[in-house]
Amino acid sequence: MRSTYRSCTAGAATAALTLLGAGLPAVPAGTDGPDLSRFYAQRIEWSRCEGEEMPEDLRCGKVTVPLDYARPGAGTLDVALARYTATAKKKRGSVLLNFGGPGGAGIPPLAHAGEDFMELTKGYDVVSFDPRGVGRSSPVTCGAGTGRFLEATDGADDARDPRTALRQLRRAAADCRENSGPVLPHMGTVSVSRDLDVIRAALGDKKLNYLGFSYGTRLGAVYAARFPDRVGRMALDGVDTLTDTPAEQGLAAARAQQTALEHYLRACTEQVTCPFGQDPRAAREQIVHLIGSLDDDPVPTDYGPDLTGQDLVNAIGQALYSERSWPVLTQALNSLLMDGDTHGLIQLAGGGHAAPYPSRPLRDTHSAALDEAGDRAEKKGNRRDGKGGLVDDTEVPLDNLPAALMAVNCADDPDRPSAEHITRQIGRLRAAYEKASPVFGPSRLTQMLMCHGRPAGTDFIRERVRAVDTPKMLLVGTRGDPATPYRWTVGTAERLGPSAVVLDNRGEGHTGYGSSECVHRKVDDFLLYGSLPGHGSSCGPEE
Repeated sequence: MRSTYRSCTAGAATAALTLLGAGLPAVPAGTDGPDLSRFYAQRIEWSRCEGEEMPEDLRCGKVTVPLDYARPGAGTLDVALARYTATAKKKRGSVLLNFGGPGGAGIPPLAHAGEDFMELTKGYDVVSFDPRGVGRSSPVTCGAGTGRFLEATDGADDARDPRTALRQLRRAAADCRENSGPVLPHMGTVSVSRDLDVIRAALGDKKLNYLGFSYGTRLGAVYAARFPDRVGRMALDGVDTLTDTPAEQGLAAARAQQTALEHYLRACTEQVTCPFGQDPRAAREQIVHLIGSLDDDPVPTDYGPDLTGQDLVNAIGQALYSERSWPVLTQALNSLLMDGDTHGLIQLAGGGHAAPYPSRPLRDTHSAALDEAGDRAEKKGNRRDGKGGLVDDTEVPLDNLPAALMAVNCADDPDRPSAEHITRQIGRLRAAYEKASPVFGPSRLTQMLMCHGRPAGTDFIRERVRAVDTPKMLLVGTRGDPATPYRWTVGTAERLGPSAVVLDNRGEGHTGYGSSECVHRKVDDFLLYGSLPGHGSSCGPEE
């Protein structure tokens, strides 16, 4: 089973859309609001996907959705799709995948980790998509704003005077508005959930069958609350929180990353190759010391900027997404400490590892490795977009992932603490984050600052995604997950109500489907045959 996520960009979806004739239902019964019948009456035309390394059996298409569902005549955008066709003569319809993010495109991971999902083609067409504002679906960009954000948050956790950083963050938010076009005000999970329903109808399915990873679980939960009568078989792996504020999310994630690091160090110190010896506590102290040393005195690299302590934090964080990356991290650390070789850590910091369907923190999405990739792309003849953003050879801005991540998370968050409140609280929060994780806490603190200067988002998720009246849904939580703590699975299940069935994956890494044979089997059995494990049942770490 292959579970490697490679973040290359899919080719453009080139298929055309046509409208069906008479005889098909328009908007499903019970839908209030403006007439959306022309969107629900679409039929997707599939054709071979364009782009290098796209599998021959993968087909691409698109659906057209309203820019603003409250004003469907005010503009539209196309959502790019990709599909592996079912192998069974009699199929159940389609199963739609979301690989996480927010900000993550869906076509590249389906193209390059498609083997993971071939079992599902025994009953379904397997479909993924680039959500609005992402990848080939009207991608947003902040231009120079992404760099402004990172520059501001490098010093924003200074408790003495964060006001300069907050001014820089407001400038960054303005850059995003200027560069992203009309889609930016209509980003967010509630809008994407409505896109999902249009996609469901265009695929010809009465119910949505769905498999979501990480952020994709938030999307699935919102869909279940928005369209409970249209939920088919829904599996959510690496379950997101529906209630925590950004500051609380960052704190919980810092604790989860620190726990995953402790697990790695315990395993590392059992090996003679561990660069930190055989004492886990001493190893933890050495990691913290090494990060500080690199921040004070970065190590030169063969290309690009010097390796800093923050680059090391990014590399470690990326490796923790999959237990299979632990030996790679150990080798990279040995290379740095013994030979001054930074190559392995730079690759990890840029995401060059085997993490199944990862959802990365903001700073990890725009690391030095990404900057270097942009420089290389520009040298190959790619161009700037005229607004400060680099466009790659498939017309997707290289900062699309962090730009979309900020846009969606801010659209989903109704809180906007004032500059005065942030100034008063940042010192206390900084101490709390560093206590939660001396390694990951400082960079995670940026999550509470992410939305400064942006309009307040919706309260729909916190207020209305609860007690859903749907068929049973399968929720998978992994005990050693560094990104979506297991307690979020339990809390979200309680919030969703009796419909939620929890599978406890007692393993390591982010999500379980790509790393645990047991989780993979139970999710497939549920989606294909409706066979649910008992609530609270578990998969062992070796299964």
